[in-house]
Amino acid sequence: MGVTPPIWLLPEAPRRQRGLDRDGIVRAAIALGDEGGADAVTMRAVATAVGSSTPMSLYRYVHNRDGLVDLMLDAAMAEVDVPAEPGADWRADVLAVARSSWAMTGRHPWFAELVHSRPPAGPNSLRKQEFLLAVFEKAGVALPTARGFAQLVDGHVLGSALQQAEERKMWRANDFRSIDDVKAVAEQWFDAGHAATLYPRITQLFTSMMSADAVPESPDEQFELGLACLLDGIAQRI
Repeated sequence: MGVTPPIWLLPEAPRRQRGLDRDGIVRAAIALGDEGGADAVTMRAVATAVGSSTPMSLYRYVHNRDGLVDLMLDAAMAEVDVPAEPGADWRADVLAVARSSWAMTGRHPWFAELVHSRPPAGPNSLRKQEFLLAVFEKAGVALPTARGFAQLVDGHVLGSALQQAEERKMWRANDFRSIDDVKAVAEQWFDAGHAATLYPRITQLFTSMMSADAVPESPDEQFELGLACLLDGIAQRI
């Protein structure tokens, strides 16, 4: 049995009546994912969104759900700003791409949920990877090590994004409307009477986080802290 070529190498079927085409299908799938997460992207839901009577009508355009996911991931990756060439400062280049990638995952929470299910081989993904390799190579790093550095940066972006996606799912599953709802449930789980003795530092942190005037650290702040620590470590290696 031969290996099926990736979706972006397969010719797109010609547009039929009702204006159904590959781009429209992908846009509809992305809109569903943006609203309801990765689980909301089913072939039936996408078919309904584009006004098609049956999910089978989508297969001639995207071939299967894997093909649709590949197209969605690559369309989202196209939103990441990638310079044509590395600049004079490797850290500034990496920061810019990482921050643009992080912003993209904020617009598309499903991305971090689905990217691990498919090989990152789309044209826009390869464009970003090629740029990061060039950045580190220009800084004097051998390509195998440059690949490792690029994977560390991607891992931080996608790991942080996946954490946020899972928290959104938890909010939806528990019908949380505000941070006060989260605090109320957390207080039920946290046995402060025993925890204060067993886990004094965790208790101190929990108490400060649950106070009325507490200002929780934002996901962006957490992301920037981790990114700075990561790049500091890479700088030491370079």
